[in-house]
Amino acid sequence: MMHRVAAFVWLRRPLYTAAGIALLALMLFPVYWMVNASLQKSGNTLSTELFPMAPNLDGYVRAITEQGANLITSLVVSLCTVALSLAIAAPAAYALARLRGRWVDAILFAILVSQMIPGIVIANALYPAYNSLHLLNSIPGLVLADATAGIPFAILLMRSFMLGLPPSLVEAACVDGAGPIRTFVSIVVPVSRNAIITAGLFTFLFAWSDFLFALTLTTTKAVRPVTLGIYQYLGTQVSNWQSIMATAVVSSLPAIILLLVAQRFITAGALGGSTK
Repeated sequence: MMHRVAAFVWLRRPLYTAAGIALLALMLFPVYWMVNASLQKSGNTLSTELFPMAPNLDGYVRAITEQGANLITSLVVSLCTVALSLAIAAPAAYALARLRGRWVDAILFAILVSQMIPGIVIANALYPAYNSLHLLNSIPGLVLADATAGIPFAILLMRSFMLGLPPSLVEAACVDGAGPIRTFVSIVVPVSRNAIITAGLFTFLFAWSDFLFALTLTTTKAVRPVTLGIYQYLGTQVSNWQSIMATAVVSSLPAIILLLVAQRFITAGALGGSTK
């Protein structure tokens, strides 16, 4: 009996490893097929080979040529959304972490409720307002719309982290004569770096992958994020999947690079608020 238990324990880790590799391969197969199809000759994906024996980069050349402006638009909108969201969310999170009272709970409840509102409802409400303010088909309009999703999430994430900051840090700064703003900028922000980077990264991903606001609040080609560009690309290039897949690969690179670079900050920032 003991030998059987020992054998099972010895085999358990390889079995778990194999199962994990199989699940990972299953989840990443669509990504592989996207890259594979982007390297094949243009045509129907049903005739795509399993491996790109003769890689062809024409799809990437065409994608960058035709979708390059849309990629730049998405990058500008995403970066501006991150800057605006963090500029508002970081002080708000610190204030909600430091202050006490029933009204704080009411504000937190309102922030949670705002996360439950469907995006289509917000988009339809913003359209007439944007039309009156002449914000349709503009980068500031998309930045403000995307920030409606980034700010509440960033506040909740950073407040959870800031609740665990030692009160002695703030007290020491006050004893040294630092005011609230100086304490926040010089003490709280550096200590909360992991949470701020995590909130900024998720905000960037929200804005980068936005399709609903882009579809609702842009009606011309003057301002067109890459998500909307790919959507409209499908209608005109339905027989040229090489270019479509190449555009999808190129549009995925910024998010992949950011996730790889900021991986350790994400782990620390996401788990920092769970321990005090």
